[in-house]
Amino acid sequence: MQAVLSDFVVLNLGVAGFGAEKVHLQRKFNFVSGHTIHFLSVDIHNFQAAAPGQVVPLRGHDPRFGEDYDHWAFCPDPLPVDIQLSQATWQLVGEGMLALGRLDQAGCQVPDAFVLRRGLVRREAQSTSALEGTVAPLEDVLEADPDDFDEDGQTAEVSEVLNYVRAAEYAYAWVGGDLPISLTLLLDVHNALVRSTKADGPQAGKIRTQQVVIGPPSTRVQDARFVPMPPGADLEASVRDLMTWIESRTPSQNVLVSAAMAHYQFETLHPFNDGNGRIGRLIIVLQLLRSGTLREALLTVSPWFEARRREYQDQLQRLSETGNWDAWVGFFATGIRSQAESTSKKVSDLLAYRDEVRALARSQGLRGVAIDIIETLITRPVFSISSIADVHRPITPQAVGAAVRRLVDQGVLVETTGAKYGRVFASPRVLSILQA
Repeated sequence: MQAVLSDFVVLNLGVAGFGAEKVHLQRKFNFVSGHTIHFLSVDIHNFQAAAPGQVVPLRGHDPRFGEDYDHWAFCPDPLPVDIQLSQATWQLVGEGMLALGRLDQAGCQVPDAFVLRRGLVRREAQSTSALEGTVAPLEDVLEADPDDFDEDGQTAEVSEVLNYVRAAEYAYAWVGGDLPISLTLLLDVHNALVRSTKADGPQAGKIRTQQVVIGPPSTRVQDARFVPMPPGADLEASVRDLMTWIESRTPSQNVLVSAAMAHYQFETLHPFNDGNGRIGRLIIVLQLLRSGTLREALLTVSPWFEARRREYQDQLQRLSETGNWDAWVGFFATGIRSQAESTSKKVSDLLAYRDEVRALARSQGLRGVAIDIIETLITRPVFSISSIADVHRPITPQAVGAAVRRLVDQGVLVETTGAKYGRVFASPRVLSILQA
């Protein structure tokens, strides 16, 4: 049994067998796709004829209660090549594309966009993990080194968030090498994502081979809020079909609309035992990179959806019940536009602050190591003396300590622990920008 949200669990159950016949559309049950989306009970009469999928009978034995179950699982139809959208929704899509274009241009303001990406990817890691119920302070995530798998004192929550950083950077490098978004990539990402977590084990890096049921702790199958597609060849084939659909997008197909459709489909398929939401939101950015819409992975997707979790759930439910792509795409495009605008402002504010601190340093006669630290502040706004000394080798920790004290005196840095040893320093301004 694996935790998905603080008050929801995924139950791995054996499936005794499920019927091959599909239930007619008018008998579909009420669910919301994606593992963060839950409703109180199953109602197979609630779906309309246009709903984008079908249900199959699901029968098996639940060893937790020592009882058999006879229920339903949702199987989404393959995605269509195209969908009909209203003029109002196309307007929202257009605004989203313009915002993405401005973000792409903002990322071109620095020769090495990784300077910007490090902090932004960690902000996304923190937010996308929070949507799963894994909460870690941004300061801890920014301080930690994702290359150190066994850092002393690192909480389980920080370790899990850093798994996302590693998985995301791997995926960005993959698509940056002009490799397709594929099942192979997803399996590698999942394996990295669940490393050394409760979800690690035989199912890591594999399409699930067990039935999962999503609902409150100790829920019975018949009371489940969402029962994803049964495991087996059809599930794997559906995931492969989705990857083919993503890669077959033509220039005439709007990438933002395609991303909205693919996100819905991935969350509905729920191909892994854990991590589906995080991977699904990562795929959004990968599609934007793969299409050339963004040249750098600067977009933070999750904060907007995290702040609107219930509406996010409701929108997906309505699409599942009605097949109304228009409302979902409009909602999705609004979120991407808002996050693109927010991220663009973060980029602008970070670069402006770096220029401000550079000017302060000149006016105060700061140079040498202090300037080196200033240049890395927007990349590493939280650090210890030893960690920043490692970055600026062969500069000694003593020289770093002296420079840090001068920056503290100028109000650029603050010490966060109050300890005499093992002190940690942070830039309050950079943290404020990233958290905005």
